[in-house]
Amino acid sequence: MVGCVLYRLMDSRVPYLTLNLRRILTCSVNFESQRLYSSVKHGEAQLGVVDSGFAAPNFDASLKAKSNQERLRHNTLLPFSAFLTDSFGRRHDYLRISLTEKCNLRCQYCMPEEGVQLTPRGQLLTASEILTLARLFVQEGVSKIRLTGGEPLIRPDVVDIIAELKKLEGLKTIAVTTNGMNLAKLLPRLKPAGLDRINISLDSLVPAKFEFIVRRKGFHKVMEGINKAIEMGYNPVKVNCVIMRGFNEDELLDFVAQTENKPLEVRFIEYMPFDGNKWNFKKMVSYQEMLDNIRQQWPDLEMLQTEHTETAKTFKVPGFKGQIGFITSMSDHFCGSCNRLRITADGNLKVCLFGNSEVSLRDILRSGASNEELLQVIGTAVSRKKKQHAGMSSISQMKNRPMILIGG
Repeated sequence: MVGCVLYRLMDSRVPYLTLNLRRILTCSVNFESQRLYSSVKHGEAQLGVVDSGFAAPNFDASLKAKSNQERLRHNTLLPFSAFLTDSFGRRHDYLRISLTEKCNLRCQYCMPEEGVQLTPRGQLLTASEILTLARLFVQEGVSKIRLTGGEPLIRPDVVDIIAELKKLEGLKTIAVTTNGMNLAKLLPRLKPAGLDRINISLDSLVPAKFEFIVRRKGFHKVMEGINKAIEMGYNPVKVNCVIMRGFNEDELLDFVAQTENKPLEVRFIEYMPFDGNKWNFKKMVSYQEMLDNIRQQWPDLEMLQTEHTETAKTFKVPGFKGQIGFITSMSDHFCGSCNRLRITADGNLKVCLFGNSEVSLRDILRSGASNEELLQVIGTAVSRKKKQHAGMSSISQMKNRPMILIGG
């Protein structure tokens, strides 16, 4: 079976199949058999085992049996594309797409002080390629797409991209993560185009401290964007705040107070290590420490029920209009319920934010590959996703992209 051959190839650390090899495999196996594992959007039944008669050399029979058992186990769940289901049964219905590597801020936790080497424009995904990939993922079961960057709202065709995404049948939510600098100006066009949800980065409520953290001016533009989003009816407006010791941990209570009269969800994010952001353990303020500090002021803080795949642990001060959340990637990971995949601005698929393995969907797309061939490569990458990331100490030593080049 093609899937089995691909799994073995990926275990051998082949980054992705060449077009010629994919064509050889295509000649050997009927792709329609594999499509039986695909989304019910096509009205196809999902099967537990498809025996193509293709025997891979030196293939361990026990591994094949285990693979078939996993497929049968997956099929006891609600029908979902096997290409987007990993070996631990996690179904990936949330896709993050980076629209650009460029940004008009220089946040200390996101990129090196000296900046980053940008990918040549011709190697970035075009709007057409973004939509082609988005359409393929949505057909396989993705129901939510978040546009990231860099700063996605500096891309000139962002409104057009959102409008085209809105036409995809089966896509329920289009979201954007932005630094807010251009938000107030663009929101009157973004909302009619189809933008459903907004996350806005804001790491300090003190203008001078804001400028120190992001290395640029613009505090009042960000606040204007937040207020515009509230005015236009977004509820909640999510505000992302990366907490760093010695920078802004003294503003925790001030941020919580912002939720008293506004429909905000302030999300406190543990400081995470990426290339060039000078992460160290001493700078990281853990979720538990933040929670303890907040409870000293609001002892009746209550935890809210959230969906299984939510990344944030969410709380509310009784009587407050908004709420707060904690992204605990470092101290209390949520890998077991991860349903996210990422496509970088240069077209690489990352199955884990902290993983350094990537596969170029751009190169495969530009080679003239069919949707079936793309799905085989995507499915192989998803199947290799690890159970969880390596942990704080290991992640800090791993080579990975700066956050701005991942689409974080």
